Amino acid sequence: MSNTHKDYAGAKLGMWLFLFTEVLLFGGMFVLYAAYLHEYRADFHVGGKQLDVFIGTLNTVVLLFSSFAIAAAITFIQQGKKKLAVNFTYLTIACAGIFVINKTIEWRAKFHHGIWPDSPHLREMSHGENIFFGLYFLMTGLHAVHVVIGAILLSVMVWFMKKDVINQQDFVKLENAGLYWHIVDLIWIFLFPLFYLVL
Repeated sequence: MSNTHKDYAGAKLGMWLFLFTEVLLFGGMFVLYAAYLHEYRADFHVGGKQLDVFIGTLNTVVLLFSSFAIAAAITFIQQGKKKLAVNFTYLTIACAGIFVINKTIEWRAKFHHGIWPDSPHLREMSHGENIFFGLYFLMTGLHAVHVVIGAILLSVMVWFMKKDVINQQDFVKLENAGLYWHIVDLIWIFLFPLFYLVL
């Protein structure tokens, strides 16, 4: 039992160290955003008005619910309720799919209006708006990649649960996947007001 506990602690520590690098990555971009916001506040406000607040809000609700779902899945596997754990993990994956679909719809609308990195229409806008949309595509795009990675990771967790690799006695893999998903959710909680509610 002591060896199992040691492996469990090491796995958790390893995941926290990895998540710390993710926080550093996005933290650096948040600092960059703050610096440009200070210089181009009016242009950032104009840029934010061109984003779809409804889709942004919907995606926020979807991710918040997905965090509840994966937390419930972890609780269920700890209680030995494997079927419920699998179903709630599937629910989290479905939320990831909804998020990516909504983000795709939003990006397609921007492309339809001629707004994409280095587009002719974007070059006609002010320098501040160029920076705003550059950061928007970079940061929300990178976040969307993390959502897709999270969905793949959770799909593997479902397979592990079905194969009894993850069970009531050994659930650290699902816990770590849940931690990753919570970080993805938390990052969006910061991205949403920065881009969609910028004042």
